[in-house]
Amino acid sequence: MQGKIIKIVSNQYTIYRQGKSYNALAMGKVRLQDRPVVGDEVEFELIERKYCIQKILERRNQLYRPSISNVDQAMIVMSATEPDFSNILVDRLIFLISYNDIEPLIVITKMDLIEESSEVYKYVTDYRKSGYKVILTGFGDDLTELKETLRDKVTVLAGQSGVGKSSLLNRLDSRFSLHTQEISRALGRGKHTTRHTELYQVAGGWLADTPGFSSLDFSRIDSKVLIKKIKDFKLNGSCRFNDCQHINEPDCVVKKGVEDGIVSSLRYKNYLDVVPLCNQRKEWEL
Repeated sequence: MQGKIIKIVSNQYTIYRQGKSYNALAMGKVRLQDRPVVGDEVEFELIERKYCIQKILERRNQLYRPSISNVDQAMIVMSATEPDFSNILVDRLIFLISYNDIEPLIVITKMDLIEESSEVYKYVTDYRKSGYKVILTGFGDDLTELKETLRDKVTVLAGQSGVGKSSLLNRLDSRFSLHTQEISRALGRGKHTTRHTELYQVAGGWLADTPGFSSLDFSRIDSKVLIKKIKDFKLNGSCRFNDCQHINEPDCVVKKGVEDGIVSSLRYKNYLDVVPLCNQRKEWEL
């Protein structure tokens, strides 16, 4: 049989197939092939009353922190205030996500707490001009647009604490509130701390509740590959040099795009700040 791994706790794998969940173990040959992660499409079968994973099918993409595969989009949740909106954090998440061929989706919460003159709206315009989807939400807002965006997609959550991720999840599906309460009681804590990655069926798609992006690791990022993944840099024409890094090289179409207002100067500046972090064993804390 073929199914999707939706939860891993210790060496127990929960596989979803045609509306039913199966608890399974990974065969030794599979662990040698690669460690199964949430999101993997796998082949499994019943052997001596136990379901066993026999093969991991080819992955379309994979994130390592959090560990998850075959993701369609990453929902970057940021607040307009408390904590203040950070375009630096959003852009660094965009770079990591895009590098793995995952579509960024920016969701900004607490929009009801800011004035129309807030600088946040300038950032919103900048992202939308560059082709990124941005959804704005505040207290009591209808989440119809967000639910439609989640439909038929595997989505992973990203964003720092305090931006309203838990509240947003609970508004999307009340089962998240029950899940949070159960974990809080089990751990004797007042707040929910996710310990493992798990996929939930939400709004006609799959949403990953993960331990989160507690730090951003650029050590696996090749800057020469990154420049081909950033949506803002996909322009008509080409640079003089095929291996142009869009930094100091002459006749660079990206730098010209920044000068002409075609490429976001904010994104370009944040790209320049990220390049030195690529291929370095150093993590950037959120």
